[in-house]
Amino acid sequence: MPLSTTQKQEIINEFQTVKGDTGSPEVQIALLSKRIQRLADHLKDHAHDVHSRRGLLSMIAKRRRLINFLKKVDAKRVSEILQKIGLKD
Repeated sequence: MPLSTTQKQEIINEFQTVKGDTGSPEVQIALLSKRIQRLADHLKDHAHDVHSRRGLLSMIAKRRRLINFLKKVDAKRVSEILQKIGLKD
């Protein structure tokens, strides 16, 4: 089940760098983290859902690539976003 529009808007408002920002790495990482969290909860109840597990691994890889990109651009921004989301560095 995808994120609702209001949930997306709350995440975007919290992590945007400037007003109207929806595509910065911070926003993308935060949105992916929320989707990953929801899908992981789904997989706890439905352990044999292989197709969703593949999608989860794909999202995790995409988030990792975004974090690596942001680390090359500005390491301080990476540490701030990871701390807000609750991920390890």
